[in-house]
Amino acid sequence: MRMSPVILFNKPFQVLSQFTDTDRPHAPRATLAQFMRAPHFRAAGRLDYDSEGLLVLTENGVLQQRITHPRGKLWKCYWVQVEGNINDDACAQLSRGVLLKDGMTLPARARPMTPPSLWPRVPPIRERKSIPDSWLEISISEGRNRQIRRMTAAVGHPTLRLIRISVGPWHLESLQPGEYRTASSELPAVDPD
Repeated sequence: MRMSPVILFNKPFQVLSQFTDTDRPHAPRATLAQFMRAPHFRAAGRLDYDSEGLLVLTENGVLQQRITHPRGKLWKCYWVQVEGNINDDACAQLSRGVLLKDGMTLPARARPMTPPSLWPRVPPIRERKSIPDSWLEISISEGRNRQIRRMTAAVGHPTLRLIRISVGPWHLESLQPGEYRTASSELPAVDPD
């Protein structure tokens, strides 16, 4: 595979993972075009409008496929704020895989974590005095539509905030919302099954 740069972008909350809003041309939502000019680059995997964090962009279609397809075996790591106190039992269920409407998920890596030090979200997460919240770190190697949100809901902990921290070898590091940098597109070899 030829080497080509990738763009690592910290996608803010309520920004589309594309350069135009084709669904709402008369009342467009914020897109990548408000933050960068990158002709020929496309997101390698989506990050929902209401999710935040690392978005990898490439102009190489083969690399884009490698990043997004489960055969590429690239783990994507998320920090997730959930309703209720997440515990080891719920994380064990997530780690085994959970049954969703579209079938069983692949096993994940999940563990409770202390609340991370992050930028404030605008608008902020709703607070409910009677219901606590907690954080978990979860990594998956597939990418179904709204998968993390559906997985946490399936184990009784609806997602309040979702931030992707890494995709394969690429990490968010110190990028703040709306910031980006270029990086190498070198990926580790895929282990055969």
